[in-house]
Amino acid sequence: MLALLLALGAAGRFGWHWWTDGRFEETTDNAFLQADKVMVAPKVGGFVAEVFVADNQPVKAGQVLARIDERDYRVALLQSQADLDKSRASLEGVASALIQQQAKIEEAKADVATVTAALDFATEEQTRYGSLLQKGAGTVQRSHQATSDLLQKQAALDKAKAAYDAAQKQTEGLRSLEAAARASLQRAEINLEQAKLNLEYTTIIAPIDGVVGDRALRKGQLVQPGSNLLTLVPMGDAIYLIANFKETQVGAMAEGQAVTFTLDAFGDHVFRGRIDSFAPGTGAQFALLPPENATGNFTKIVQRVPVKIILDEGDPLIQRLRPGLSAEAMVDTRDQPEPSPAKTIMLGALKAEDARR
Repeated sequence: MLALLLALGAAGRFGWHWWTDGRFEETTDNAFLQADKVMVAPKVGGFVAEVFVADNQPVKAGQVLARIDERDYRVALLQSQADLDKSRASLEGVASALIQQQAKIEEAKADVATVTAALDFATEEQTRYGSLLQKGAGTVQRSHQATSDLLQKQAALDKAKAAYDAAQKQTEGLRSLEAAARASLQRAEINLEQAKLNLEYTTIIAPIDGVVGDRALRKGQLVQPGSNLLTLVPMGDAIYLIANFKETQVGAMAEGQAVTFTLDAFGDHVFRGRIDSFAPGTGAQFALLPPENATGNFTKIVQRVPVKIILDEGDPLIQRLRPGLSAEAMVDTRDQPEPSPAKTIMLGALKAEDARR
C-alpha cells in the first residue's frame, strides 16, 4: 500500500507539473554554444618576420598580430614612385610641346595672313600691268613680271596653308599623346596606391576583439595570401546558443520567447536568453548532400530546425563560456512577446492588402 501511495503521489505530482507547466515547455538537448569566429589570413605573401601573439591570448580589434618581411614590398613601393615621377615628367613634356605647337600654329596662321595680303597685292599688280599693256602704255616684260609674281605668291599661300594644316594635325597627335600620358600617370598612381596597400598588408592586425585559437602562425614561416594563420573567437556577450528543435516543437515558438538552458560544464546553473531567429530551413537542407525524398524507399524522419538564442546579460558566468559547449535548452511557449513596431506595420499592411483583395 505504501508503494502504491508513493506511485500515485509521484504520478499526481508529474501530472500536475505537466498540466501547469510541462505542456507549455519545449526542450532539447541538441544545443551548442557558438560564436561568429573570424579566420585571420594575410593579403600578401612572404616570410613571417615577427609574431606578437601566443595561443589562447585575448586581443583587441586593431592590435598587431604579426608582421611579414616588408623589404620586397618597400622596393616595389619605390619602383612605383619612380614610375609615377616618370609619368608626370612625360605628361609635362607633352604639355610643353603642346604650348610650343600652339605657338607654331599662330605663326603659321600669321604666315597665311601675310601671304594672302601679298597675293592680293600681286593680283592687283597683274591686273594693272595687264591693262596698261593692252592700252600700249606698259611693257610686256613688266606684265610678265607681275604674272610671275602672282604665281609665286599663290604658291607661297598654298605652302603656308599646308604648313598651317600640318601644325593643326600635329596638335591633334600631341593631344593623343597627352591623353596617353594622362592614362599612364593615372595607372602609375594606382600602382603606387596598390604598392602602399601591399606594404600596409605586411602588418597583420586583429579585425575583432577575441581570443587567439587554432594558431598556425610561426616566425619564419612562408605564408601565402588567403592561408589561415589563426582564428579569433569572440567571447562574452558575443556568444549565442543554437538549439536544434524538432519540427513538431517549433509550431508554438516565436521570436522573443524566454529560454532557459543549462550547460554540462556548469552543472545545474541556469542561463537565460531569448529566441532571436529561426533558420530558413531544416538542417538537412544545408547539408553537404541533401536528402532526396522523391524515391520509392522514402522513410519519414523528424527534421530539426536550428533556433538562434541570444543570452541575457548580467550572468557572472558568461565570460567563462566557450563556443562548442553542449547545452540543454527549454522554451516557455506561454511567453508571447509583443511584435516590434516594424512587424506591426508589416502585418497591418498585409491585412489591408487582404481586405482590398
